Amino acid sequence: MKKSFFTALIACSILTPLGAKEHVQAKPDAHWDYAKHGPEHWGDFSGTCAKGKHQSPINIIPAKSVSLDSSYSLAIDEDRTTKAKIFDNGHSIKVVPKQGGEIEFNGKRYKLIQFHFHGKSEHTIDGRRYDMVAHMVHQAKDGQLAVVAVLFEVGEKNPFIQKILDNIGKEADIDPQELLPKDTNHFYHYVGSLTTPPCSEGVEWFILKDTDSLSKEQLQRFRRFYENNERPVQPLHDRVIEAK
Repeated sequence: MKKSFFTALIACSILTPLGAKEHVQAKPDAHWDYAKHGPEHWGDFSGTCAKGKHQSPINIIPAKSVSLDSSYSLAIDEDRTTKAKIFDNGHSIKVVPKQGGEIEFNGKRYKLIQFHFHGKSEHTIDGRRYDMVAHMVHQAKDGQLAVVAVLFEVGEKNPFIQKILDNIGKEADIDPQELLPKDTNHFYHYVGSLTTPPCSEGVEWFILKDTDSLSKEQLQRFRRFYENNERPVQPLHDRVIEAK
């Protein structure tokens, strides 16, 4: 029987600094998951999950997006050769590099602190859910989080993904740059939340338009760990999706 599914972040197993005050203690033996204590019950663990108005993930409708202000720019610098711990954290396959790269958005820098995988994408594009997604979680000095989402489609075998699969439960030398698709200049942007409890808001999201590939066999191997660890899409409310 497959394990119940992921993440976070965060998204990803994630940090709680932005939402620690919102955490509500449930029964001592209870823990959020994607089954018995799934997304419809996450309000029992954090009120923000149930009542927040800027939640993630969302369905992105490209035709309704607006152009990103030309004065804003996203610079991605993940090219670092570093050792990383690769492990199953109970919600996802998570990778924690000893030395992360960084992104810079509108002059603010965020350091890569971890990335993890969902067996299906959490964000959808025109209602389409992609075969897999990696969430690259970054944090600024003030604690704010920014996540770069890399969408995957079944196709050619992916050497970087293979390295992750072959080293679960171990430490390995990696370069996070190898996780990214060729084109990182085009993306969707909006402000949302963690996709797992405590569902803290104020997270900068960047969903890359270009996708990467992995083989059918690699996807099946990932899904032996996790297949249904995606949170359902949330209402957009008053937010605007920007595109570049």
